Amino acid sequence: MTPAPHPYDALLLFSFGGPEGPDDVVPFLENVTRGRGIPKERLKEVGQHYFLFGGVSPINDQNRALLDALRKDFAEHGLDLPVYWGNRNWAPYLTDTLREMVADGRRRILVLATSAYASYSGCRQYRENIADALATLQAEGLEVPRVDKLRHYFNHPGFVQPMVDGVVASLAELPEDVRDHAHLAFTTHSIPTASADTSGPVEGHGDGGAYVRQHLEVARLVADAVRERTGVEHPWQLVYQSRSGAPHIPWLEPDICDHLEERHAAGVPAVVMAPIGFVSDHMEVLYDLDTEATARAGELGLPVRRSATVGADPRFAAAIRDLVVERSAVERGQDVTPCALGALGPSHQVCPVGCCPARVAKPAAAGADSPYA
Repeated sequence: MTPAPHPYDALLLFSFGGPEGPDDVVPFLENVTRGRGIPKERLKEVGQHYFLFGGVSPINDQNRALLDALRKDFAEHGLDLPVYWGNRNWAPYLTDTLREMVADGRRRILVLATSAYASYSGCRQYRENIADALATLQAEGLEVPRVDKLRHYFNHPGFVQPMVDGVVASLAELPEDVRDHAHLAFTTHSIPTASADTSGPVEGHGDGGAYVRQHLEVARLVADAVRERTGVEHPWQLVYQSRSGAPHIPWLEPDICDHLEERHAAGVPAVVMAPIGFVSDHMEVLYDLDTEATARAGELGLPVRRSATVGADPRFAAAIRDLVVERSAVERGQDVTPCALGALGPSHQVCPVGCCPARVAKPAAAGADSPYA
């Protein structure tokens, strides 16, 4: 049976964006940090991270690869849905892409955000960006399309299974004499504890909220699957990386480098760092894990490996197709059984009132999927 995307007529891959040359780094970081109160010292520090890699973030090429994977998967499975791409902080900018989509006659758009978990920065801010872009189109006199964001996919098998493969492969790369006693450090982006506590629906707010709860669930799912595959139960912990806020504001801890020091002091012989909070190997993975954390482990004499993110894995592309077909059926009023692993079950299709509250309340824009309720 051919999957039906109706009533949707396009999918938009919506991502963070990144510089594609040395001259892009400063203006890109200015886009990222506008209104966020990030210290200038941190801005200069992060800029140097990009210059270590020629001023180029890998995220745009990784999104191009994901676009190719999605288009290939859709074509092979008869899903007639064009795929576009827009970014929050760099070209192709979201508003420009939505303008192009309107010119192409697209009126019902699904959005895939390259963030799998609930949080203000990982979900609601993307919806705010969409609403702002639609307001711009409306002010220009263009016909405003309806835009709906796909649900969180953190526990979809197509997201989890590639990460299991990555951890198993990384364990196999460790010296045999330390492999079976290696520790698994599941990493994600640190966020302010206040943002974590209010992530997800209101009834789950407090003590890390949905953000921490969802990551712990994925870490458990991956660790359990690794045990089943290898026959070895590896101890694990959820840790954090890439803090960027003012030092007086509490953020989620422990930091990956601190964690490596603590594990080494406790006699752990090796660590696999598994970046479960990231869809692709972009700059925060390449620098904070492959460069900084790996260097710290080298100073300690602690063998480490870093497992792969899902990137453009065909199983992830298939998972997105599954989410598209699922949401399309929901919009047509059909009964669906959403696919999800673990105890948390599938996420909501539309973010409920009070979910991941905005820093400053704003009115909704026409065509947005309940962005500020």
